[in-house]
Amino acid sequence: MKNYIMFGMVAAVLVLSIFQSFQIKEIKESISISSSGGVVDMSGWTENEKMMYEHHGTLPTRLQGGQSSTPQSSGMVGGC
Repeated sequence: MKNYIMFGMVAAVLVLSIFQSFQIKEIKESISISSSGGVVDMSGWTENEKMMYEHHGTLPTRLQGGQSSTPQSSGMVGGC
């Protein structure tokens, strides 16, 4: 019985890691990176969006793809 539970837990972790790898791939594709040096393409961003990205590392909400359940989407980094 203990072996079945252990196998089930390992299988659950494997399935979760595969699912999250697809999520990470989708997030990386949604962020437009220019081919010159891996710089984020900020054309079309407002000055406020540029400042928030440069100082706090937060992406504009329209680029985040509606991921409102993540802690980073609130715009607060480190409680500031």
